[in-house]
Amino acid sequence: MGIFERYLTLWVALCIIAGLALGQLFPPAFAALAGLEYANVNLPVAILIWAMIWPMMIGVDIASLRRVGDAPKGLAITLIVNWFIKPFTMAALGVLFFKHIFAGLIPPSDAEGYLAGLILLGAAPCTAMVFVWSQLTKGDPNYTLAQVTVNDSIMVFAFAPIVAFLLGVTDIVVPWETLLVSVILYVLIPLAAGLVARNLLIRKGGEASVDGFVARVKPVSILALLATVILLFGFQGDVILQKPLIIALIAVPILIQSYAIFALAYGAAWLWKVPHKIAAPCAMIGTSNFFELAVAVAISLFGLNSGAALATVVGVLVEVPVMLSLVAFANRTRGKFA
Repeated sequence: MGIFERYLTLWVALCIIAGLALGQLFPPAFAALAGLEYANVNLPVAILIWAMIWPMMIGVDIASLRRVGDAPKGLAITLIVNWFIKPFTMAALGVLFFKHIFAGLIPPSDAEGYLAGLILLGAAPCTAMVFVWSQLTKGDPNYTLAQVTVNDSIMVFAFAPIVAFLLGVTDIVVPWETLLVSVILYVLIPLAAGLVARNLLIRKGGEASVDGFVARVKPVSILALLATVILLFGFQGDVILQKPLIIALIAVPILIQSYAIFALAYGAAWLWKVPHKIAAPCAMIGTSNFFELAVAVAISLFGLNSGAALATVVGVLVEVPVMLSLVAFANRTRGKFA
């Protein structure tokens, strides 16, 4: 790796600081960017995520997708962790910390809101950023696309019942527009663009041409990731600076959940002798969250200034540094897999 990729965590840390500073220095500009959204999906962030995802989509071979079922272990781990474990462990951690360990630091009414936000995060596996983490760990692009497609299909039916059960609320309104827009922006459009680019490159010089082009555009993906970090922290700078203790308290169960879920899925893949190019993305999708959906539901159910909305935002802020640390771990342990 070059120096740019080798010290990616350092650049992310600097971008977090830059985002906080720029958000305070130029609040009107960041307010204008934050207002550019549709169905609770921020369009500037969506474009940057698209730039991160597109190079990986070039590696997708549609013809080979039908062979994904030949290696079902990764998908089995993904589905079990995402839908039978993750939502319930997130709820349990929320109860443990907000109702007991942090009970003296947080008013009971606020604790209920934070717990609701964690439940919303736990019930929404990642749709977009998992492509980025998969690419950074040299994951199989065909498998990654397949697992995202399967999880999105399940989420349409399972998200509302799981959230309703854990929250004790029966009138959950799923923002279908947010779900649909996210799938179109983060899966369908970059996939179509990637397939077009792949076909053109194959005609030009075969697989070698594809590999060379992806290597050349990879720095663009990294720059888009760093720009996303600046925007996210610039958007939420006021919240972070005004409530640093609350942000830290909410982050604790999210951090524990993230590392525990990754360890569970990654460890299961290792024990089951799943190849690393499948094991890494299968562990990443459960660790990462579909934060657009979680934030949208929190706002619609509890309000923009609610504790639930704040908790989902903390999930957004925690995600990138946490996932980069797990990417680094996955890359260092590649040799442990068959």
